[in-house]
Amino acid sequence: MKILIINAGSSSLKYQLIDMNGEKVIAKGLVERIGIEGSKLTHRYGQDGKYELTVPMKDHTAAMGHVLDALQHKEHGVIQSIDEIGAVGHRVLHGGEKITQSTLIDDYVMSVIEEYIPLGPLHNPANLMGIRACKAVMPNTPMVAVFDTAFHQTMPPKAYLYGIPLKYYQELGIRRYGFHGTSHRYIAGEITKRLGTPHSKVVICHLGNGSSLSACVDGKCQDTSMGLTPLEGVLMGTRSGSLDPAVVQFISEREGMTATQVVNMLNKQSGLLALSQRSSDMRDVYVGAEEGDEKCKVTLDVWAYGVKKYIGAYAAAMGGLDAIVFTAGIGENDYRSRASVCEGLEFLGVKLDPDKNKALRGAEGVISAPDSKVQVWVIPTNEELAIARDTLALAGK
Repeated sequence: MKILIINAGSSSLKYQLIDMNGEKVIAKGLVERIGIEGSKLTHRYGQDGKYELTVPMKDHTAAMGHVLDALQHKEHGVIQSIDEIGAVGHRVLHGGEKITQSTLIDDYVMSVIEEYIPLGPLHNPANLMGIRACKAVMPNTPMVAVFDTAFHQTMPPKAYLYGIPLKYYQELGIRRYGFHGTSHRYIAGEITKRLGTPHSKVVICHLGNGSSLSACVDGKCQDTSMGLTPLEGVLMGTRSGSLDPAVVQFISEREGMTATQVVNMLNKQSGLLALSQRSSDMRDVYVGAEEGDEKCKVTLDVWAYGVKKYIGAYAAAMGGLDAIVFTAGIGENDYRSRASVCEGLEFLGVKLDPDKNKALRGAEGVISAPDSKVQVWVIPTNEELAIARDTLALAGK
């Protein structure tokens, strides 16, 4: 079966077409500036094939029409007819507590996605637009929603409740939800295979421009660093990570900013960018540190220190640690960041092999020493494949 994966943003639409016979990506692409002047489709196919189209696209339905046209085109297409697409898998941000696993999309599922727009105001509306656009051009094709929050729904109340009046949880749903769940679930499944046992205590470090960690016992999430929103947790590219909530009030009063403006600053103008005063990209911060920029050096220290604290806390919460897994852009590619995080964790039984660590970039492998009590892995994430597998399981019957 061929499965189309859709990840819709407010003005963008990413897609992959995966042949589940061998789990091979046969085409992928991106539509940018939907509803904005300069709408553009970039379609990639085969080994090195590339096709670009710049044409007005007033909405996601129009964008999906061009995606399907590209997939069927006689020169750069990969299918003869949309009937070859057996199902569509949609990445959806927030399912709250009502949807805790991937599910076939029906009216109820769409109503839940809409209900949780207040908790995912940037993503859930876009996800709905993507679903509706697909339904408009592929009305008879089964569709599956795969939720970013679902994997973390196994957390116990001691991990997800905040110390605020209970009515805010009961009436408004304020609690820790966690994100990057599709990535964490994929990695949890892969590390379980690598360890050769269903019983394990693992910390997964999804480290990129957006970063989150999870504590997984026997493949199930027990805790995660992101909270009600993706702002909580470790220092990120432009996000502050966790801080004293009173900071919002203090800045608001001193700077004459609304709470919304302050939170926007914490999301888009903070993190690596703010501390380094150079860039939100870890690579640029390292360049600055190598040039002797003290702000960049401190930024790297703050970042590694924060990740290290979560690993230590999760090891304590789980009562032990069998493995650490690094994934996502920084985790998969930056040996310096991995080394900084693991430095000082020897008391937990972590012993890195510097040569293995330095040699590994964008590939899977063990980077811990043979006598390390805790295995340290790098495993590239593949959220699209995880979505495709769920879609096949639910719609391929």
